[in-house]
Amino acid sequence: MPKKTTKWFNVPEAASTPDFQLPEPTNSREQDEEFPILSKLQYGNETERGGVVTTPIWMDYWKVLMLGAGFVTQPTLDVLSDAGIQVSVACRTLESAKKLAEGVKNAQAVSVDVNDAAALDAAVAKHDLVISLIPYTFHAKVIESAIRNKKHVVTTSYVSPAMLELDQAAKDAGITVMNEIGLDPGIDHLYAVKTIEEVHAQGGKILSFLSYCGGLPSPENSDNPLGYKFSWSSRGVLLALRNAAKYYKDGKIVEIEGKELMAAAKPYFIYPGYAFVAYPNRDSTPYKERYNIPECQTIIRGTLRYQGFPAFIKVLVDMGFLSDEPASYLTTPIAWKDATAQILAAKSGSEADLIAAIKTKASFSSEEEEARLISGLKWIGLFSDEATIPRGNPLDTLCATLEKKMQFEAGERDFVMLQHKFEIEHKDGRKETRTSTLCEYGDPKGYSAMAKTVGIPCGVAVKQVLDGTISEKGVLAPMYGKLNNPLMKELEKYGITMVEKTI
Repeated sequence: MPKKTTKWFNVPEAASTPDFQLPEPTNSREQDEEFPILSKLQYGNETERGGVVTTPIWMDYWKVLMLGAGFVTQPTLDVLSDAGIQVSVACRTLESAKKLAEGVKNAQAVSVDVNDAAALDAAVAKHDLVISLIPYTFHAKVIESAIRNKKHVVTTSYVSPAMLELDQAAKDAGITVMNEIGLDPGIDHLYAVKTIEEVHAQGGKILSFLSYCGGLPSPENSDNPLGYKFSWSSRGVLLALRNAAKYYKDGKIVEIEGKELMAAAKPYFIYPGYAFVAYPNRDSTPYKERYNIPECQTIIRGTLRYQGFPAFIKVLVDMGFLSDEPASYLTTPIAWKDATAQILAAKSGSEADLIAAIKTKASFSSEEEEARLISGLKWIGLFSDEATIPRGNPLDTLCATLEKKMQFEAGERDFVMLQHKFEIEHKDGRKETRTSTLCEYGDPKGYSAMAKTVGIPCGVAVKQVLDGTISEKGVLAPMYGKLNNPLMKELEKYGITMVEKTI
């Protein structure tokens, strides 16, 4: 058997000798574990020499169930389809699944409701692996079904407590549940762990670790008051801005309340051509343990936005627009100026009264900033006669309007920036500042940057779970080199890497 073929199909070394006998094709899980790919091969029309198939080819292929048809699923589907893997694209509504699967070889559309345990089990049982690209709150249900059916799982989401509780059950079932393998989380972990392990192997220490990531419109398309456009759920974006933050700074834990998060945003320099601001993202303190850097004094993982974004969001927070408390006046369409007056408890919906009410709730650093932010509120339409799209509360009603005004237009592109910054102390006492940077622009005629950098890592992880490259069982995340290095090597073939520099 040619060496290249042996490597590709992950065949045991003995398979390259004439005495090796191929197993009979089977769907047995036990056989699949011993020969991860051989049980999926077709034996026909090939020339046999000494009982060895010289050119094995795929027959039934691996079968993958992909739950979800959102923004990032297309690259995942394409990676798997191009590898000859059969993919069932599953959504609650069949039409959504058909749109994604249409025209893709080896893909079919199916309807699955994950809230129906019997239906989910029936779908999972027909496949070798399940990809869960639906909201993270459903992942535990999917994993439980996979455990019952002894099928592998891949997600791009953080491991939640509910998912982690299933670790032993997944091990007992002999399945791999690979998580946190998109962009952030995902690519960020791969290159953080890479540098940390390299420094530790040389006897050095990580004194400070800063990691910031942003999914943004490209600079020339950041043409609205927030400098932002929605490539995924606007509600999810805005809800994240209410989260409290926690991190290590010079050895001490710092905590920021959600309502003060935007006030904590600071200018952050990466390249001269970008005017970024950065703010901390949720709880960074577990990464001292997750990344095995007990010596590290500063650990901050955060979000990048363009200059002006935090101040604008802070005004919306101060006005009460990020509240999801039910409001009866937002159950039927009314003029935006009247809705804004109700939210602010203003005297009336006149522009003068609305601005006066805003000034009692929000503060501005200068007259120029006040003028800019008020102008932005007008741009959204909060002072206008335009009717609201009522969603029952201020947050969701605002989201409905923002999604109309802040979508990517045809021909526009998005932009992803991810950077790690390490302060390193080497064994000999030398100090070094090292960065790892990913800068990716979307292709208006192809994938968005966000879809590419989330969807392709997911697809690569699926392939590596199926071919046995990722063989550890249980609930996993990419937190050590043995797991990560093959993923990084494969992602480089897709042009996805982080550039490392000493500055």
